[in-house]
Amino acid sequence: MSESTTTAPEYDVVVNDEEQYSIWAVGRAVPAGWHAVGVSGTKEKCLEHVEEVWTDMRPKSLRLAMGEN
Repeated sequence: MSESTTTAPEYDVVVNDEEQYSIWAVGRAVPAGWHAVGVSGTKEKCLEHVEEVWTDMRPKSLRLAMGEN
């Protein structure tokens, strides 16, 4: 009898032009307007990265309209 091993799904961290972040399953085509940032791994690892880097939830266009970076 062989043991079946279940591996956790892998994800990529993706970002859009408005600097909004998400995670996307590895192996699936990234939607138009989004691109991978080079961080991948477990869901938890990817969400931790998003939490670290996405500190301002406002879209980039709103920040620029308000005179901020």
